[in-house]
Amino acid sequence: VQLQASGGGLVQPGGSLRLSCAASGFRLDSRATGWFRQAPGKEREGVSCISSSSSDDRTYYADFVEGRFTISRDNAKNTVYLEMNSLKPEDTAVYYCATDLPGGSMWFKGYLFGSWGQGTQVTVSS
Repeated sequence: VQLQASGGGLVQPGGSLRLSCAASGFRLDSRATGWFRQAPGKEREGVSCISSSSSDDRTYYADFVEGRFTISRDNAKNTVYLEMNSLKPEDTAVYYCATDLPGGSMWFKGYLFGSWGQGTQVTVSS
């Protein structure tokens, strides 16, 4: 099982980015998939997650998202996306995706996530 996050970059405040989480070795729609972030000197925190297809693709967001981000999944591409709009400097962090396969280490919205992929840096700065 491998997860690979991509799509990060440098963006001005108020700008947008779309992150992608591609998986190999298993079907993303068979498990919940989550996005997490970790800023320098801070603990990793949950951002958003989407349940499996069998659980109706329910979506969840951290309170700080405030309607700015949208999580989605393309089953044909076996990829989960995080569309981020109205970005703020405090959104600057390394963003990771993860799935709730057994052996997870971090709870978010009732799911225990692990199988961490390599992160992608998001920097929001003018």
